[in-house]
Amino acid sequence: MFSHILIATDGSDHATHAAETGIELARKLGARIYAFHVLAPLPAVAYFSDVIRHTEDSYEDRAVTRAQWHLSAIQAMADKAGVVAHGGYAFDRRPYVAIVGAAKMQQCDLIVMGTHGFTALDRLLLGSETNKVLTCCDIPVLVCH
Repeated sequence: MFSHILIATDGSDHATHAAETGIELARKLGARIYAFHVLAPLPAVAYFSDVIRHTEDSYEDRAVTRAQWHLSAIQAMADKAGVVAHGGYAFDRRPYVAIVGAAKMQQCDLIVMGTHGFTALDRLLLGSETNKVLTCCDIPVLVCH
């Protein structure tokens, strides 16, 4: 059925619940997982300010550290369940594009995501990354609420 599952995470409780569900599904199917975290890039002005100052603790370094922490949490859950897992992250202003792109690049056949449970009106006015993935992706998406 599914052999390679992408689990999108932002570190929220909803994403953690989705990761637990995805890992359990992968365990039952004998699938492997790819945990993925999208980081918001700094606006150009702030980025160049960071480069000019060249501080030891730049935004990019902190963001990558945070991403690796979220990914390692999923890796630990997968290891505990006996599921083969690896992960990655990307900087992108449009997380849904990065998620779909990563799923295609990693040849995943299922995407597992959490949702914050927006109402239809909230999705229409504010948008939802999960909703955007659902509308622009030809890979099945398991939405965990």
